[in-house]
Parts: sequence; C-alpha cells; structure tokens
Amino acid sequence: MKPVCIIAGAGDFYEGAPIAPRAEDFVIAADAGYTALCQRGVRIDEVIGDFDSMGRAPDHPNVYRLPVEKDDTDMLFALRVGLKRGYREFHLYGGVGGRLDHTLANLQCLAWLARQGCRGYLYGDQCVLSAIYNDCLRFRPLEDGIFSLFAHGGTARGVSIRGLKYTLDSADVGCDFPIGVSNAFIGQPAEVSVRDGLLIVSFPYGALETGG
Repeated sequence: MKPVCIIAGAGDFYEGAPIAPRAEDFVIAADAGYTALCQRGVRIDEVIGDFDSMGRAPDHPNVYRLPVEKDDTDMLFALRVGLKRGYREFHLYGGVGGRLDHTLANLQCLAWLARQGCRGYLYGDQCVLSAIYNDCLRFRPLEDGIFSLFAHGGTARGVSIRGLKYTLDSADVGCDFPIGVSNAFIGQPAEVSVRDGLLIVSFPYGALETGG
C-alpha cells in the first residue's frame, strides 16, 4: 500500500474512524485540527492554517501560516501541499459536521482531487465520502450498509452500479434529483463506475475493496 496524506480539520471526529498513520504517511493539521490530533496522540508532520479557529499559531517546528483573507480554505491549501509532496491518496478527518458551508467546501475538495487524478476519502459519521471522475470504485461483499451517490457539477453519464440492491447499467444521473440515495449492500462484491462525469459517493467504513 502506497503512502498516503492524512489531513485533520476543525470539524467533527467520529468513533469507528481512528486515525492511525503509518511511518511512511504524511500528517497535516489544518488549523484547529492540530488540537484534535494532539488530543488523540497522533504524530503531526506539518501544521497549516490562518489559525482563526485556534486564535494563535501552535508551538510546532513546521508551521505554515496563511492569511485570513485568501481564496483557498485551509483544507484545500493542505491538499495542495500534499500534492506537491507527491501524494495521490488523501484521508480527511474533521471535515464534516460543525458549519454546513465547511462540509460543502470539503465535498468540493473531494471533487477537485478527483479531477487531479487523485482520490480523497472524507470520514463522516459511520460513513466515508469520496469522489470519482471517469473512474470506478470497488467494494467488499458487505452483508448490510448504506450506499449513496450524487452527480456533481452536471450530468454524470454512463453510471453503472453492480452488486448492490439497486443496479444501473450505463445510466445518466443528473445533479438536480437525488435518485442515488439509500442504496444497500447485499453481501455481494459491488462496483460503481462513471464513464463521463463526476460522482460523490457515500459508503460504510471498511467497505472499500482496499480496506478504506
């Protein structure tokens, strides 16, 4: 398994999604994500942010301070840092809950990563969110669990779902009707793919074939 970049934000952290970086992984604290990681005893390699949530920059040897007025969110800037370091897989914690606009911004970050040819995983309450762009995801044969998908940024064309309760075969899915909510795992290997477009998908912890 290749090294990954782990980023912690200032949002909610949930039981069942422990942060356990390996020695080769790179861990970034985005603003008040620093406090959350310290509370959990997680190693921090770099701290990035404008520190409006914390009130001051932390005492850490690798701090990158951002201006308060900027285009990038702290999370997006942290993703850019990870990309420059060569990482292609990102695991985002503390990126949902709290302010709804921050959650929506982090969903856009997943979409941005997908368009860079990368993969991001955003950990929520008993679910993981990811984005795929002209790509596919494969899942283990879970006996139960909810799967949902949403077209993002326009119509997603050639969407196929296999191995779940409700299937699709090269269908078009629009971004203005929630047809993809509340599908279900049924104990079979499953796969979702999109030929042309971008999907936001939600699935249980541990559902990915690779263990994500």
